[in-house]
Amino acid sequence: MNITEYMQQVGQRARAASRAMARSDSATRNRALLLIADAIVRDAALLRAANARDLDAAAAAGLAPAMLDRLQLSDKAIDTMVEGLRQIVSLADPIGEISNMKFRPSGIQVGQMRVPLGVIGIIYEARPNVTVDAAGLCIKSGNATILRGGSEAIHCNRALAAIVAEGLAGAGLPQDGVQIVDTTDRAAVGALITMPEYVDVIVPRGGKSLIARLMAEATVPMIKHLDGICHVYIDGKADLDKAVAIAFNAKCHRYGTCNTMETLLVARAIAPAVLPRLAAVYAEKAVELRADPEAFALLAGYPHLVAAVEEDWSTEYLAPVLALKLVDGMDAAIEHINTYSSKHTEAIVTEDYSDALRFLREVDSASVMVNASTRFADGFEYGLGAEIGISNDKLHARGPVGLDGLTSLKYVVFGHGEVRT
Repeated sequence: MNITEYMQQVGQRARAASRAMARSDSATRNRALLLIADAIVRDAALLRAANARDLDAAAAAGLAPAMLDRLQLSDKAIDTMVEGLRQIVSLADPIGEISNMKFRPSGIQVGQMRVPLGVIGIIYEARPNVTVDAAGLCIKSGNATILRGGSEAIHCNRALAAIVAEGLAGAGLPQDGVQIVDTTDRAAVGALITMPEYVDVIVPRGGKSLIARLMAEATVPMIKHLDGICHVYIDGKADLDKAVAIAFNAKCHRYGTCNTMETLLVARAIAPAVLPRLAAVYAEKAVELRADPEAFALLAGYPHLVAAVEEDWSTEYLAPVLALKLVDGMDAAIEHINTYSSKHTEAIVTEDYSDALRFLREVDSASVMVNASTRFADGFEYGLGAEIGISNDKLHARGPVGLDGLTSLKYVVFGHGEVRT
């Protein structure tokens, strides 16, 4: 296979399909999504079998536990894909919405219309659910998409792509509206990210090395985040029961996700009361604590205790490892977060309303939370139906990227024969 020629053909078909997707009506797009959801339920056993082939091959290849976790398509994951599609159907269609209409002194009316971006290239590793989440959001928002999943999920992705194609055809939409790159050759990625004539935006979802490569090589704009270095700060006025539950869930619910807490900050005044309780629950999961000197002294005897080094404050572990630091209070916590965070998700645990509002205002991240686990930083949990990715950029889209993030605004003008003088 000539990869360059193959990707050019994929791009050409996507560009042609994007025009049909953009002019389709909401009812047609919703019908495609419902057909896809029904087919996933129908073919659940087939999908599990395809996923088992991928998991066996990945385990034999020695992939890391975090990657195997992301690769697994559990019954719950299948149910969540189906529920996500149906939730997307229930969301308002943003395409064609006109807002901010104003009369100008000249007599013209000026406003903005929400329109699809066009063709969206999505590059991701493991996580076969991304195939459906991304396809669903792109279909609903009137975009065409090119999906390039990782080689470790090729069998499951092919099965899911066939289901998506069936749903598109059943609704009368072009099957090329969603294409999967049907090769594991890494050169396909290089071609996809350098085809601005066919691709309008790239959304990468993967490890740091993948994102770094794309940042260096892409000539197509990207919606991305590089790291998920997320923090929880337990304020001196925190409820201890809430603090323990949130800090445990934020770290231990799942280790291999970008919204998992990697650094825990604790106000010095409350540390003697809360750290022993946290150490007890973390010990049950054998979480290694990389602690600063004060926290290290407080937790003497904890079986998985390591002295923190500077590198720990800027590391995304994706593993049962947690950096731990005591701080004087709000000023020090915010300073630490804004210095070391990847600007993904941060949370404060506090019963002080003023502290909560200050944290929301001053922490410079895409999602900032009060008394909630960072694990909620997710398009499905935010009511977006699903997400195409999470962005910690500040331009165009920030945070979980749902329907609005896959659209743009253009100006529209209504006149009555006016001419400019």
